[in-house]
Amino acid sequence: MSEVLPLRGRGALRDDARMNVAGALVAQIERIAQTWSLPPIMALHLPVPSADGTREGEFCAIELQDGSLGLSFVLFGDQVGETLRTLREDDHRSRLPGTSALTLARAYAERRGAERTLGFAAVNAITRHLFDRAHFEPAPAGDSIGELDLGPGDHLGMIGLFPPLVSRVLATGARLTVLELRADLAGPREGWGITLDPAVLAGCNKVLSTSTVLLNDTLDDILARCRHAERVALIGPGASCLPDVLFARGVTLIGGVWINDAEGFKRALARGEPWGRNATKFAIKREDYPGYERLCELIAR
Repeated sequence: MSEVLPLRGRGALRDDARMNVAGALVAQIERIAQTWSLPPIMALHLPVPSADGTREGEFCAIELQDGSLGLSFVLFGDQVGETLRTLREDDHRSRLPGTSALTLARAYAERRGAERTLGFAAVNAITRHLFDRAHFEPAPAGDSIGELDLGPGDHLGMIGLFPPLVSRVLATGARLTVLELRADLAGPREGWGITLDPAVLAGCNKVLSTSTVLLNDTLDDILARCRHAERVALIGPGASCLPDVLFARGVTLIGGVWINDAEGFKRALARGEPWGRNATKFAIKREDYPGYERLCELIAR
């Protein structure tokens, strides 16, 4: 094993608390990079044009030279598809191989648009690299509602509309309020409603959020409004980053995807085919997570 240098300890988390989530995540990646050399970028994998408008066209992947893959949502921008179009037209696939994974990860905190998207994918790829080296594999997700144990008396704040989950939530007897950015979706529904006002989160005792908030600059404000919630779950393929910063800010569970068959995933993405069969949904609970510093210590053994 390569020598692992001491990390900054608990003081590091206190320092990170002064940053926004993106800055704190990148600061932790930088500390990991001080302990051993991170593998450089091997490739950028983009969804093919034939997948545009489908679920198979929503995510790109950064691959490190050790095979670690990290995903990021690509459908951001002033116009639908702007980020993905920029990634395709700027030919990042030919420029990124061989570049520093840490440098690319910094773009998550320092840049906007397509560069931020790539930076976040790099953060997720480095996280997978760390988990693999420490032999840490998260447990499979128990359900699709963030293991929130909903029931009558609960008021769930859903950040980002998950249409397939609405009926499941209502079936538990819980109240449901959805927070959305799209004004065309706002309004009452039968037994639930959609609002644009984040202040409603203060009255929700449980919160379920899409992982896209990690990219659209709303996460810090949202977490501040959820500080009194009993449980806060952040789920989606993008929720595959180091969870330390999120747990320190009130998130109680993250649910991402664990790619089991990297070659199968890449083939499916390149063909515009469903890639879910090559991955498993996982869940990391705050109380079960050892912390990235502990994972680094395990690598040193």
